[in-house]
Amino acid sequence: MKKEKVLLAFSGGLDTSFCAVYLKKELNLEVHAITVDTGGFTESEKKKLETHAVNLGISSFNCIDTKQEYYEKVIKYLIFGNVLKNNTYPLSVSAERIVQALIVAQQAKLLGIDTIAHGSTGAGNDQVRFDMALQILLPEVKIITPIRDLKLSRQQEIEYLKENSVEMNFEKALYSINKGIWGNSVGGKETLTSHLPLPESAWPTQISKTEPEKIELTFEKGELKGINEKKFDSPVKAIEYLQKQAAPFGIGRDIHVGDTIIGIKGRVGFEAAAPLIIIKAHHALEKHVLTKWQLYWKDQIALWYGNWLHEGQYLDPVMRDLEVFFESTQKNVSGKVFVSLEPLRFFIEGVSSPHDLMNDKFGSYGEMNRSFSGEDVKGFTKIFGNQTSIYFNVNQHQKNLVNND
Repeated sequence: MKKEKVLLAFSGGLDTSFCAVYLKKELNLEVHAITVDTGGFTESEKKKLETHAVNLGISSFNCIDTKQEYYEKVIKYLIFGNVLKNNTYPLSVSAERIVQALIVAQQAKLLGIDTIAHGSTGAGNDQVRFDMALQILLPEVKIITPIRDLKLSRQQEIEYLKENSVEMNFEKALYSINKGIWGNSVGGKETLTSHLPLPESAWPTQISKTEPEKIELTFEKGELKGINEKKFDSPVKAIEYLQKQAAPFGIGRDIHVGDTIIGIKGRVGFEAAAPLIIIKAHHALEKHVLTKWQLYWKDQIALWYGNWLHEGQYLDPVMRDLEVFFESTQKNVSGKVFVSLEPLRFFIEGVSSPHDLMNDKFGSYGEMNRSFSGEDVKGFTKIFGNQTSIYFNVNQHQKNLVNND
């Protein structure tokens, strides 16, 4: 009999390597693997990944470069919104999982395969993100998740693969590392605690730069288009270039603690030099060129947008509505941002923009105003506080309480 086909979302790590062997050996399925490259693989790594897939007995392997689509559909709006979950995490993994799920669904439909497998555990967010996207886009899809269904620990996966003569760097596999253009995540025994830091060896990028450097970032309508004198035809290339410049300083390392979709607290290490520098630089430029209320509403909407994306709800139509708002706010977000890089830190020194609202033609804060008089301020202050003044005059007893305090 002809074997049933399954399309495996394959990263080549411990979980998906286990899935490849288990699906073929235990479930007798014909395994076809797809790797969605969101910026986490070099060309040599892709070749090694393909060799690894062949050694695992996978029937076909395909690696799809989706960095540009990832940027256009997701990253661009994370920059426009200055999105940092819990004021810390640039959504390095959650953002790319959405795009990966979309591409896997497209490939399954293209190949005529209605069974999809992924390596998510039963204790994380990815299971929800993948399942929900696949079920929305492919309502009849059958989803297989061996790690989740068997409730396996990483050590049990390692033992199974060793029993089946699979050769991998199992010492490295003790840490779950996810690499992408918008940051790398690191999970291990330390992140399962509330207090232990990751060891230096666990970080994907080791510190090799110690002498401070200064860089200039050029934004055009909110998008990074230049670094120093170098111009880029695509923000993707600019992000990759900045990552190479800044990551060796150890910039962007942190540990995020957040609320998962399934209700438990989660802790993960990450390094995201380029994403954090870009977001902070972009935000600094926005503070100079946007009005108070543009900034206010961007903050409110970005917080909600980032959380909804984190929880796998990218396909909700309201997300497209919010993206239109973000696009509109970026008309004047053009200029240069000056940044200094040092080991384990960076500093935004200042900005230069033709749209800078901090223009001394109208006044200098704390020094002199040129567009209004002291008498104007007196009248404005009286009107501005008028409603509160009426309130306390009507409610004299509350006014007395304030005076007593």
